[in-house]
Amino acid sequence: MSAAAHHYDTILSPVITEKSTLLSEENKVVFFVPLSANKAEIADAVEKLFKVKVTAVNTTKVHGKSKRFRGVPGRRNDQKKAVVTLEEGHSIDVTTGL
Repeated sequence: MSAAAHHYDTILSPVITEKSTLLSEENKVVFFVPLSANKAEIADAVEKLFKVKVTAVNTTKVHGKSKRFRGVPGRRNDQKKAVVTLEEGHSIDVTTGL
């Protein structure tokens, strides 16, 4: 697998919520990443894909909720989110896509 393909596997999708939009004013961007991704891989992927400089990466694991569908109990998948802090002067517009 090429290096670029690995970076696309590391960054699954941007998180577009009210809270993540407010974070963008502080030079922070939020992405969904695989549960197995570590902070160094995430920082490397963001720097290579978007050509920006990353200063910090904070991750959090979001546990899936237990739900019912047509009376059958089920569970949503766990997810991992990464809050990436960019260097001053750098920015990523997540609404345009890659």
